[in-house]
Amino acid sequence: MPEIVRTDEWAPLVIRTDCTDDVAWREVVAELERVAGGEGEWESPVHLVDDRRWDGVTSDEALVAAARDEELSVVFLADGVTMRSPLRPLLALDLGADDDHDLDPVYYQELIDSPPPREVRVLPDAVHLVHGNLQLANLDFPEFAEAAAADPEGVVRDV
Repeated sequence: MPEIVRTDEWAPLVIRTDCTDDVAWREVVAELERVAGGEGEWESPVHLVDDRRWDGVTSDEALVAAARDEELSVVFLADGVTMRSPLRPLLALDLGADDDHDLDPVYYQELIDSPPPREVRVLPDAVHLVHGNLQLANLDFPEFAEAAAADPEGVVRDV
């Protein structure tokens, strides 16, 4: 996969992995930019990867590529579900899930027996909420998965 070079650790990484619908992609980008710009009070950029070499990349392949950035805690994919759903939910993948090499053996066994969720659907207006809270370690990925599970559409929303 092409290398991803981010210049701002506070900019969520969104990778387009489905290039079948340019109109849907433009809607996702517009929503991300609308949310990022808000009322012009503050700027919150998004690092967009719109490269046809990513077309068809699986979530596992994207995880491997994104994990090269040690500062990144989550990556968002604009995949087939994103393009087909009117909600345009991005697939958020937890990059911290494999950070278990220093764990207590008992807790490690619990993780093996009942692994935490590694992915969740996130509406574009909640991308900054999820990314920022994970970067700051205010919330853990499973908390966002719980929020999605409680949502009628199964997505994380900005409240």
